[in-house]
Amino acid sequence: MPYRVTFVCTGNICRSPMAEAILRHHVEEEGLDVEVDSSGTGNWHVGDGADERTIAALDRAGYRSAHVARQFEDSWFDRYDLILALDEGHRRALRSMAPDDEARARIRLLREFDPEAGVDLDVPDPYYGGRADFDLVLEQVEAAIPGLLEEIRAGLKAA
Repeated sequence: MPYRVTFVCTGNICRSPMAEAILRHHVEEEGLDVEVDSSGTGNWHVGDGADERTIAALDRAGYRSAHVARQFEDSWFDRYDLILALDEGHRRALRSMAPDDEARARIRLLREFDPEAGVDLDVPDPYYGGRADFDLVLEQVEAAIPGLLEEIRAGLKAA
């Protein structure tokens, strides 16, 4: 059975689809049995593709993405081994939706896996920004990938 990871941001068009594409690339490179997807806490962009600036940042870094935005549903908690919020607001929203302590324990902040992140673990929303803001998100996601892969490998061994 694959290990299942999902990323959650606000509208599922900027941060979470970027994180999804980057992690998917790395687990495929390693041949890990991991399913990766993403969603948003809100429904504003359901059915839309990723923001063109997200796609451009991914392209510049050599990642590919085919994405359709969706909203996280409270019935999904049992589907995932790890639910990664992109900022504290997303984590609070997810924790309030979680049916029990076991589900809440699977909700983490992505930047918890970056040992250099410091105290601010939020990935900033680049939506109202420009290229540099999207590139910063990409850098922050990539910085968390080694620690995240360690967590996933440990989860696969425990299964």
